[in-house]
Amino acid sequence: MNSLVKWTLILFVLFSIILNIVLICIHTNRAPKCSAHRVQPLRGKHDERSGVFADLTREEYLQVQEYMLKQTDLDISTNQITKPSENFLFLIDLSLPKKADALAYLDGKSSKPVREATVVVFHGAKGHIIEYVVGPLPKPTYHKDVTKERYKTELPINARTVTIGEYALLFKFFEEKIFPELGKLLKESFDLSVDKSLNAFEQMPRGVRSGDRKTWVSFLRDMSGMYIHPVGFEVLVNHGSVNASDWRVEKLLYNGQYFDTVEELRQKYDAGSVKKIPYKEPADHGSLKPRHESLQLGPQQFYAEGQRYSVSNNHVLYLDWSFAFGLSSVTGMRVFDVRFKGERIVYELSVQEAMSVYGSVTPGMMLTKFVDSSIGIGRFAHELVRGVDCPYEATYVDTYRYIDAPIPIRFKNSICIFEHNMGQPLRRHFSDFFHNSYGGMVNSALVFRTITAIGNYDYMWDFIFYQSGSVEAKVHATGYISSSYMMEGSLKYGHQVAENVLGNIHTHFINFKVDLDVLGVKNMFQTKDMEYVNVSLPWMSDHYAMIPQLVEKQLKTEQEAALPYDTKTPRYLHIASNKTNRWGHQRSYRLQVFSFTGDHLPESQAEERAMSWARYKVAITKQKDLEQTSSSLYNQNNIWNPAVDFSKYIEDNESIEDEDLVAWVTTGFLHIPHAEDIPNTVTVGNGGGVLLRPHNYFDNDPSIHSADGVYFSPGSEESCDNNRMACLAEETCSPTLEPFTYHGFEGVMKFEDWV
Repeated sequence: MNSLVKWTLILFVLFSIILNIVLICIHTNRAPKCSAHRVQPLRGKHDERSGVFADLTREEYLQVQEYMLKQTDLDISTNQITKPSENFLFLIDLSLPKKADALAYLDGKSSKPVREATVVVFHGAKGHIIEYVVGPLPKPTYHKDVTKERYKTELPINARTVTIGEYALLFKFFEEKIFPELGKLLKESFDLSVDKSLNAFEQMPRGVRSGDRKTWVSFLRDMSGMYIHPVGFEVLVNHGSVNASDWRVEKLLYNGQYFDTVEELRQKYDAGSVKKIPYKEPADHGSLKPRHESLQLGPQQFYAEGQRYSVSNNHVLYLDWSFAFGLSSVTGMRVFDVRFKGERIVYELSVQEAMSVYGSVTPGMMLTKFVDSSIGIGRFAHELVRGVDCPYEATYVDTYRYIDAPIPIRFKNSICIFEHNMGQPLRRHFSDFFHNSYGGMVNSALVFRTITAIGNYDYMWDFIFYQSGSVEAKVHATGYISSSYMMEGSLKYGHQVAENVLGNIHTHFINFKVDLDVLGVKNMFQTKDMEYVNVSLPWMSDHYAMIPQLVEKQLKTEQEAALPYDTKTPRYLHIASNKTNRWGHQRSYRLQVFSFTGDHLPESQAEERAMSWARYKVAITKQKDLEQTSSSLYNQNNIWNPAVDFSKYIEDNESIEDEDLVAWVTTGFLHIPHAEDIPNTVTVGNGGGVLLRPHNYFDNDPSIHSADGVYFSPGSEESCDNNRMACLAEETCSPTLEPFTYHGFEGVMKFEDWV
């Protein structure tokens, strides 16, 4: 017994020793957790004055709503299914202050501008739309009708966005006036039943002339990726009256054949005199569910020494940069008071519009021209997915919006901010011949991002802040293409991408507003390019050579500075100051546009005026508070008589010398859908943008002062003095990650709740 106890004790001691050795090794090899706090202090301080551009808070939305409801003479409803014949409070958004007032406040020269909200009411009972300014916030006491001041005209009720209430009535119209009459057709062609339904997708604009509200509705299979599941059945509904009892069907399309009434289609179908669509179980080609299990996690990014940026309310600090931000329900992402090393570079950089023109042989796509701000670009900024839409360790910001809803809605994590290694050096040189050395710098930049899922398309919007003093505004498109049912002649308008499915050719035009203030608001617009000149060689006068030479011009008026896409544009475009750098050159910022746009809609077309900004690669105008946007909430549904016609900003041809200038920049791409757009369009190659680059603004490259720079010469390769990379292995750490959560589905439209 004593021997057994003895050996048991020996084995226990040995096991304990081995276990401790293993645990010590594991602990020794495990990297410590990365610091949650920044190692170096911020270079600036957050500025509470940025709040002048901050989106309305939930409390402010509710205060404005309560004030408007107390105005009994307006007889306003906030019910989400308010009828078109009633008065509906559609939108509450921030009303931006006048620029001069905002600048005076930001520069400490005056008090804070009065904070106000814009309120849009659809007065169905009176047949028009009114925009009100309500203030002061947070406790409003007044409202003013600013419709004619802003748009120089009244806004007819038919210019309104289709609301949830109107959609509810349209769906009811389909269920009561169309589907019951075509039961046999719908069952035999599409297997429509209690358990199977069709989804509706609408064409815009709604008609062919001002005053129309006639919408071609295409029906799609009720399955994942419905946009690429057309069935070949389309209906033209006239819903121009604010009374749904007056709505009627004006045309139908079934399998390429047109009919004047539901009854005509039913009778001819039953008689066998139409070419029928036989039902076939559809392939699930629209699903985004991965086809294979994930075998290995991809690379992740984390902050080894804490974040080098900071977000406080709507203000961001990042190394030498600072800016305020907001998200408009109508136009989307925007930043203000952008400063580098304390100097204001940009007053406003904002998304303005996203527009597409489609080609098709089917009516549901033939006349389609989507003008997205008319349903709201920022409205559809839902929660971003951690680790996919943005890096896992990004900073996520919630936003509130009040548009076509009874209360303000919170959209969690709908903006993300992160510093990102862009994947290539910002600059570098390996000195081979003389003074052997290496000098370089990683291109680490701050990204400010949101993604808006507007129907079938998802637009990823990025504003990127580089350590060289450049700012980039860019967009990438992904999501589902819009498609149509294959008919005779379809292949003139795209490629077949699935069985009986045509991917329709279309354009993407994106407009950005760039209000640069280069060393103040007194700026000018310059262009630079090159030309070859025949030069006599000084040392050989009888010999000539063609030599590239700099060509510089200063454009003096708005019409001179409106640069159409269909003409040759100078390669260098500058907003410049009269002040010079050390070398005597005017300090400026260059607008470098990246674009692959298709052709713009001919100006002879009645709808073109609603998108006239797309004529121009860049257009320069004198800044005016009443020329706040290049498009409007109303341009889509009254496209033939638009509330905002951008070309009118240029008609007065004002001087742009020593003036406060705004650049309106158009980018985008032509999309000819192809098989690889199924199930989704990828972001690679599908986008555009504009880069704002310093051009003689500094005396040299400001990134030379960045702590990210690396330099070494022979013999000092392993020294950490000017090369943190040499010691990185000794400084490794593992990230502390937030748990994965997602609440994005809480803010989606739920069609089934309306009926």
